[in-house]
Amino acid sequence: MQTLPLQESSTITHATHLGTRHAGKGCGQHWHKELNRVRRAHRRPPGWVDAPFAEDAQIPALSEILSECAGHSRLLRPVTGPERSEAQQSAALATAHRYGCGVGIRVRVPGEWDGRTTEAVGQLLAQADPDVPVDLLLDLGSVLLGRPGAGKEALRALDAVLPLATWRTAAVLGGSFPQVTDDMLELGELHEEPRGDWHMWHEIRASGRDYLSRLAYGDYGVQPVTALAQKRGGGGPPWGVLRYTTGNWCALCKVLNAGPDRTAGIRTAARRIRDLPEFRGVTASAGATWLRNCAEGPVTSSKGTGQVMDWLRAGNVQHMTYIVRCLLQR
Repeated sequence: MQTLPLQESSTITHATHLGTRHAGKGCGQHWHKELNRVRRAHRRPPGWVDAPFAEDAQIPALSEILSECAGHSRLLRPVTGPERSEAQQSAALATAHRYGCGVGIRVRVPGEWDGRTTEAVGQLLAQADPDVPVDLLLDLGSVLLGRPGAGKEALRALDAVLPLATWRTAAVLGGSFPQVTDDMLELGELHEEPRGDWHMWHEIRASGRDYLSRLAYGDYGVQPVTALAQKRGGGGPPWGVLRYTTGNWCALCKVLNAGPDRTAGIRTAARRIRDLPEFRGVTASAGATWLRNCAEGPVTSSKGTGQVMDWLRAGNVQHMTYIVRCLLQR
């Protein structure tokens, strides 16, 4: 999972996830490898670090790693939530108290707001030391085409949860890039999905609530929210996806990652993105530059066509650069 920095002085925030589902022998070594990646991304700005799929048996090892994160510079803050196990909650709160770094409270809203969550969040906050700063991470998860009421649900949740504490920061998170499956999208054909999370954010901003000045925008990048729950191993599909973000749409183009037509297919997909009316040009970001260079490369050479991680990196760079500029212009 690519890590994305949090800057409190800016208008964009993101919770970093420490790995995906990973259990069994060697999980400690795996998490330490992930921790090094997180540190490289958070050399200066503060951020939250989360391992939402850790099992109870892994909590002692995870607590040690979270302590290492927080103790390193106090820039990385542990995350817990009302639906987490008692052991995980205790570990995160103890780390936050020990190092004075604060704690992120991730409140999930996967569908309609459930008023019982308000009580659960209050009970969790009651366990925290009064001197521990708390950050609200209101996580709407996937905000796709079939969820037009996400903005109203976010407002209901904010109205209920914000009065429970003096939050140091408060962010609304969501993602609109869908999970691509074998039977979804035609190879080489450009597909567009509405940016539901972005529309949700504008609905929140237009609500006139008095707490709007304290809210920050959170983003999952170009990965689907469901990517966080994927188990490692087993290999990936023989195809990948090029992604691009426009004002109202998530643009995706599926490409083969093997075979004699691989190079031509990838360059064709990159050209279709480059030829979009809303393509922002090579000066917009390194991600857009990569897409342009890929589009204009020769079909006789695979150099510059990249692999799955290159496509993901280019997609995330162009996406996050664009989001930051949009937020700064409001």
